[in-house]
Amino acid sequence: MRRRILWLCLATACASSLVACAGSGEGLDSSGRPVGPGGGPGPLTATFQSIQDNVFTPICSVCHAGGAAPQGLRLDAVNSYAMIVGVPSVEEPSVLRIKPGDPDNSYLIQKIEGHAAVGAQMPFGGPPLPAATIAVMRQWVTDGAVAAATAAGQGSFEVVAAVPASGEVILESPARIVVRLSRDLDVTQLTQASVRLERVTAAPAERAAIAVPVDITVPAGNNAALLVAPRAPIPDGRYRLVVPRPPDGGLADLSGARLGDGDQELVIADFLVEAGK
Repeated sequence: MRRRILWLCLATACASSLVACAGSGEGLDSSGRPVGPGGGPGPLTATFQSIQDNVFTPICSVCHAGGAAPQGLRLDAVNSYAMIVGVPSVEEPSVLRIKPGDPDNSYLIQKIEGHAAVGAQMPFGGPPLPAATIAVMRQWVTDGAVAAATAAGQGSFEVVAAVPASGEVILESPARIVVRLSRDLDVTQLTQASVRLERVTAAPAERAAIAVPVDITVPAGNNAALLVAPRAPIPDGRYRLVVPRPPDGGLADLSGARLGDGDQELVIADFLVEAGK
C-alpha cells in the first residue's frame, strides 16, 4: 500500500508538470536555451555548468531527480556529473552515459537524438530538444566532458553527495551506488576493500550486518566519483555504505588526505530498499 500511494503521488506530480517533464520546447529560444522565469543565467555554451543551468536543471531534472528518477539517473545540479560521465547506462550497460571525447557512443546523446537501442527519445513524451541545443551538448562531450571549474585544492576531502542518499527509500535494487567526492581520488590506492556495502539485519546499536558482494570502480574521466555496483540484485532491507578504518580500507585523494578522521568507520549512505512493498 505504501508503494502504491507513493507511485500515485509521483504520477500526480508528473502529470501536473507534464510540459516540463516532456520537454515540450516551450520557453526555449532559437538556440535552445530557456527564456523567461526559471531559465538559465546566460546563453547556452559547451560547458558543463551552462548545460546544467540551461538544460539539465530546468528541463531534465523535473523527472530525473529523487528516489524515483527513471533508471536511477538524477540530473539535478548536485548529482548529475557524477551520474553521467564515465558511468554505464542501466538500459545498455556496455555503453557509457557520457563517454568523454565520443558523443556518438555516449548513451545520453543517443537518447536525446532519438536513436538509442532501448526506449524512447528524451525528453520523454514531447518534442525533442532543438538541434542547436543538441549540437552544444555534443561539443561539450567532444571537448572531453570536463566538469565545472572548481577551486582546486581548497576545502577538505569529503563526500559531496551519494545516490541513494542517507534516509532515502528506493523502490528497486540499485544498479550501482554513486558517490560524488570533493576531490579526485587516488585510484592507485583503490581496492575492493576501500568501501563496504552491508545489509543491516538488526537494530543500529547492535551493528549486526552482512557484507554484500560489490564491484568498486572509478568512472573514466570522472575521478571524483566512485561507483559501487552490487554483483546481484539486493533484497529489501536496510543498507549502509561504509568506509572502513585503515588499514582495512579507506579512500584517499591525490594529496594523500583520507576520507573521514581515520579513527572510525565513516557511513557514506544509509538507505532502505522496498522493492516488494
